[in-house]
Amino acid sequence: CWPCPSLCPPCRELSREPHLASSPRDEDLVQLLLQRWKDPESGLDSAEAFTYEVLLSFPSQEQPNVVDIVGPTGDIIHSCHRTEENVTGEQGGPDVVQPYAAYAPSGTPQGLLVYANRGTEEDFKELQTQGINLEGTIALTRYGGVGRGAKAVNAAKHGVAGVLVYTDPADINDGLRLPNETFPNSWYLPPSGVERGSYYKYFGDPLTPYLPAIPSSFRLDLANVSGFPPIPTQPIGFQDARDLLCNLNGTLAPATWQGALGCPYSLGPGFRPDGNFSADSQVNVSVYNRLELRNSSNVLGIIRGAVEPDRYVLYGNHRDSWVHGAVDPSSGTAVLLELSRVLGTLLKKGTWRPRRSIVFASWGAEEFGLIGSTEFTEEFFNKLQERTVAYINVDIAVFANATLRVQGTPPVQSVVFSATKEIRSPGPGDLSIYDNWIQYFNRSSPVYGLVPSLGSLGAGSDYAPFIHFLGISSMDIAYTYDRSKTSARIYPTYHTAFDTFDYVDKFLDPGFSSHQAVARTAGSIILRLSDSFFLPLKVSDYSETLRSFLQAAQEDLGALLEQHSISLGPLVTAVEKFEAEAAALGQRISALQKGSPDPLQVRMLNDQLMLLERTFLNPRAFPEERYYSHVLWATRTGSVATFPGLSNACSRARDTASGSEAWAEVQRQLSIVVTALEGAAATLRPVADL
Repeated sequence: CWPCPSLCPPCRELSREPHLASSPRDEDLVQLLLQRWKDPESGLDSAEAFTYEVLLSFPSQEQPNVVDIVGPTGDIIHSCHRTEENVTGEQGGPDVVQPYAAYAPSGTPQGLLVYANRGTEEDFKELQTQGINLEGTIALTRYGGVGRGAKAVNAAKHGVAGVLVYTDPADINDGLRLPNETFPNSWYLPPSGVERGSYYKYFGDPLTPYLPAIPSSFRLDLANVSGFPPIPTQPIGFQDARDLLCNLNGTLAPATWQGALGCPYSLGPGFRPDGNFSADSQVNVSVYNRLELRNSSNVLGIIRGAVEPDRYVLYGNHRDSWVHGAVDPSSGTAVLLELSRVLGTLLKKGTWRPRRSIVFASWGAEEFGLIGSTEFTEEFFNKLQERTVAYINVDIAVFANATLRVQGTPPVQSVVFSATKEIRSPGPGDLSIYDNWIQYFNRSSPVYGLVPSLGSLGAGSDYAPFIHFLGISSMDIAYTYDRSKTSARIYPTYHTAFDTFDYVDKFLDPGFSSHQAVARTAGSIILRLSDSFFLPLKVSDYSETLRSFLQAAQEDLGALLEQHSISLGPLVTAVEKFEAEAAALGQRISALQKGSPDPLQVRMLNDQLMLLERTFLNPRAFPEERYYSHVLWATRTGSVATFPGLSNACSRARDTASGSEAWAEVQRQLSIVVTALEGAAATLRPVADL
């Protein structure tokens, strides 16, 4: 039973002022968390801050970034807005950072405007197919399709000089809305809203890859840092995008490129002669971003385990925001504070102490590229790999108030289902969170029938270094919206100055009942993972994933591989071995649960459950990537939904000759997967069976 009072007061306090990473307000929140968790009244055993000196990117306060339309004689005809409209009195404060693309280089490119849809490689190729010369142009792109930074990388390959990025109302507002139909009158984004974000390709501190950003660590020369956008880039609001796009000249854009700005989208280059700007006008993008070394801290609060203090259940949320960040991340930070309060109160009563240690973490500088969590995993790599049972992430706790959304690796499915079946869903009726969830997101399981569907973990939040780099079973928990009622790719005010407390209180979660549902769900999962005699990680649930990956490989790649004399036979055998060993381990656990097992026997079994995820790591599997070493969950660029290394390699090799390096890489990736699966099966065998 979770005595969650309203999470409204902590959310209000956390989002009262902007708290950009390393800002004075961010440091105030570090001290708030530290003092609260160190206070004997909190009930926690200890708390500590870990500070790293990291490379961050900021717009110049002296020279704001500007986007202008310039006439043939160099005169400025029109300027885009530099700030968002101050609709509630909170958007105009001195600590509201101007919209910018973090890590984009400074520069002042000028050229004819083209519309490049979402800025994918295919989008730029389409423009070239249309006969458009991209050299020296400015490309207007919209969010979605590929990562922020990839838009600039793709553009630069084709000679584009600068990039603008905007949020199309079709992607965020369910179409074009009148100004009085947007915030503060509804949850929709006002026309001046601009999504800020990091455009850095990797995660972690850019100067210290694979090393913690502490004084003794080697740092790269700035000239040798990779992953920054190669050309100046600037985000703008859709009211400014409309001024640009609705005046473009050239061929009508494809139907799939059209949006909801209230006009037909053309490709350019340049403006049409009968529009608001002269046909020979150009767009100037002036970016004055600067790189700075700044201190950023993680704060850890610890409850020491009574029996197995060397086994850690980690729970994390990032603290920093782009502006006020009431949703991202303060909805999650409020849940973090509430959980630490409730468990600390239990501990203080003296009647409970968890079997295993619980570690609460407030990560710094997540918005710049998961920096705090990554530096932590680099500094404590061995200790965390050897001792961490699972990592629970709550970044944005509440996107909206319809239903639960969980992403995670297969072994955590069972504990999430068990927890959600016992907690009442907010709202009318008497459904459990599980029963409500299954109505919105479900799949047909060959083992369990209809169940809620768990999403897979990409790299969108602080779970990324834990799953991809350390191989720790991880999950991300949130409440979200009803997909049948909105086409929004994320809540509309994401990363803008309109993500305020009133936005949450009035539109996202009035009454904060969904915040409470997330707190109760996460709290129940923490207790189950930290207190259960047998770890509630069900490794046999990996069998479904492996079987589906295998079937996809057989059906969609089998014939192609056969043409190149590559057999999937060893992969079939490896999957079958894993299935058999996972089932056998499950039977051994069931048998032991019926008796009074020796604690050392249980500890050995629990270690097998805990360490299974690590067996899927191969740090040499993806040399072109950074930190990605999990052979099941690495980034997949190939179209076949199978093992990512195999899918990607086949995609690259498809049009090359047998015997090429590309086909050798297919064979290498197949061997990597087979070896990982055989290693996983071996890990699940009885420990005395060498």
